[in-house]
Amino acid sequence: MAKQFWLKKAVGEISKLRQNIFGQFGSLIGGQWNVPYVLNSSRVDYDLARQLYHNTHDDYKLGAGFAKPIINTLAGFMGVPRFRCQDEEAQEVIDEHVSRWVSRMQRTHQLALRDGDCFVMLANLENDDPLYPDEENRIDFIIIPPEQITDIEIDSITRKPVTYTIKARSKWDEGRREYTVTQKITADRIAVTVEGDAPEGLTSETRPNPWGFIPIIHFKNEPEETELYGTSELEPIEPYLKAYHDVMLHAMQGSKMHSTPRLKLKLRDVQAFLQNNFPEALKAVQRGEQANIDLKGHELLIFTDEEDASFIEAQSTIGDAEALLKLLFYCIVDVSEVPEFAFGVHTPSSHASVKEQMPLLIRRVARKREMVTENWQTLARMLLVMHSKKTGKKFE
Repeated sequence: MAKQFWLKKAVGEISKLRQNIFGQFGSLIGGQWNVPYVLNSSRVDYDLARQLYHNTHDDYKLGAGFAKPIINTLAGFMGVPRFRCQDEEAQEVIDEHVSRWVSRMQRTHQLALRDGDCFVMLANLENDDPLYPDEENRIDFIIIPPEQITDIEIDSITRKPVTYTIKARSKWDEGRREYTVTQKITADRIAVTVEGDAPEGLTSETRPNPWGFIPIIHFKNEPEETELYGTSELEPIEPYLKAYHDVMLHAMQGSKMHSTPRLKLKLRDVQAFLQNNFPEALKAVQRGEQANIDLKGHELLIFTDEEDASFIEAQSTIGDAEALLKLLFYCIVDVSEVPEFAFGVHTPSSHASVKEQMPLLIRRVARKREMVTENWQTLARMLLVMHSKKTGKKFE
C-alpha cells in the first residue's frame, strides 16, 4: 500500500508537459531498488506544448497567452548563424545553401525552444525535380516532426546516435488508403519497411547509405547528459499558466453576479408605492396574476416620508484576485527568464527600464546560441561532405 500511495503522489506532482515518466524507474529486487544507468527517455508532451503556444487548450485559455512571447522573444533574438570558412569555395557552397534555409533555420530554433526537440535532416535533391531543374547538386533542409522519430540508439562510449528510426504514416487515394513507412538509418545502410496499402512502386528495401554518416542533427533545448531528449521552455512555467487561468476564470465568473446590483426598497405602504409608480403591476396583483416590475423608463420614483431605495452590490473578487494575478505574472517572468517588457509591460511596476532589463536577456540569448553552435557547425560539415561526394570537389 505504501508503494501504491507513493506512485499516486508522484504522478500528481510531475508536470503535465512530461510523458512516459515511469521508463526511468528500476525494479525492486531483493527488497532494494535496482536502478541501472540508462538515459531518461521521457519526452515533452508535444501536443500540449503546441496548444499552449497557440493558446488553443481550454484549460489554459486565460493564462497560455504568455507562452508565445516567451518562445518568439528568445528565437527572435537568437537569429540565424553565419558560417565562416577559410576555403573560399566551401564558403560559397555554404552561403548558397544557407541563403535558402534562413526561414527554416529560424524555425528550427523556435521549434526546439517550444517542443524541446527539433530534428533536421539533410537530403539529396533528385536531379529530375521540376522545381529545381538547373540545380543538380542542391542539398535540401528538412525538419522532421519529433513524433516521427520513434527511437534513437546511442553509442554507450561516445554518446552519439548510431541509429535513427523514423516512422511516418501517409494517406492517399483521397484519404481512403493508408500506409506506414519506417526508416532505420545507420551510417552504413538505410532499411525501409512499408506496411499497409501503399501505392504501386513503394516497397520495402535496404540500400547503402551513400554518405557514411547519419545526416540528421538533433537540436535539443537545455541538453542534459542523462536525458535523451530536450526540455521545452514552457515546461517550467506550465503550472503558473494553469494557476493564472484558474484565478482569472474564478474572478471573471464572480464578476457576472457583482456587475448586476439588486434593488433594495424600504416602504411603509407597498400598495401606495405601486399605485404611484407601477399601476399596471398593482392591477395585476389585484386580479391575482403574477406582477412584473420593470425599471426601464422610470427615471423618477415617488416615495413618501421614511421610504427609501438603494442598490445592494456585492464586493467584486477581481480586486482580491489582482494581487494574486500580479504574483503569478512575476513568477512567470522569473521562471521563464524573459524580461517583463516582452509581454507588453512598457511601464513595469519594478521601475526597471528596458535598458536595465536587456543585459539579462542578452546573457540568456548568448547561452542559447552557444547551446546550438556545435549542432550548426556539424550541419555545415555534413553539407560540405555531401556536396563533395556529389561533385567530387575537395575542400581544404
